[in-house]
Amino acid sequence: MIALRTALVAIVACTTAAHAADCPRAGALGTSRTLAVDAAQYPRVGLKSFAKTLPLDDREVVLTFDDGPWPPTTAKVLAALAKECVHATFFLIGKSASAHPELVRRIAAEGHTVGHHSWQHRILRRLKPAEAAGEIDHGISAVETALHGVATTAPGTPFFRFPGFASTPATLDLLRSRGIVVFGADLWASDWNPMTPMQQLKLLTDRLKRARKGIILLHDSKAQTAAMLPAFLNYLKDNNYRVVHVVPAGTEKKPDPLPSAASLSPAEKRD
Repeated sequence: MIALRTALVAIVACTTAAHAADCPRAGALGTSRTLAVDAAQYPRVGLKSFAKTLPLDDREVVLTFDDGPWPPTTAKVLAALAKECVHATFFLIGKSASAHPELVRRIAAEGHTVGHHSWQHRILRRLKPAEAAGEIDHGISAVETALHGVATTAPGTPFFRFPGFASTPATLDLLRSRGIVVFGADLWASDWNPMTPMQQLKLLTDRLKRARKGIILLHDSKAQTAAMLPAFLNYLKDNNYRVVHVVPAGTEKKPDPLPSAASLSPAEKRD
């Protein structure tokens, strides 16, 4: 048992060192580990909507962003994440992905996970089952076209989040039958409500102090969130939180790319 425990500690240490070596900026928050999510084991995650969430340790967080891509703000979010060598998951709206395919490809190229958030953010609970399924498939196809130039309803990353978390038993069963993980959230910044970046930061950090870990929902389409994010990443770093990057099972061995120079200002590149 002692030998096994020693080996496990060594593995964790090597993983941490590898992540640190990937980041060119000393003192950055970084991404502590990659978590492969198996749809069979975790078909639905997020305690705000479901009974189960991801297997996170104390002070581990998963950063997720909804409703992009939106050029004025998504680019600022990407820059903040790149400066801290942090990887997140973006649940993209298909219609926006079709309008800004270059930004979808940039999100993926910078090592983030690209998930799906329907075609145009309609509340699927209010639609007939066939219409709701069409919204899901149209959104997946649009994101896949933006990423790979091929229209397909088989997502390369089988992660989906319902607009407004408004699922139904039928749509949940449909996604489970297709091996698509449904993401809820464990806590959020309520950034759909107007507030200042500092108000949002306090709201989010107060909630995180109580939760201590979890899947965090933010919106990269919101200017207040883009403005708040650098301070929030500093808060995570100063308070010994660790960022976990989620990927589909089977893809976790791919190396994380370095932050893109396009994400950084000239001053940041010199750091």
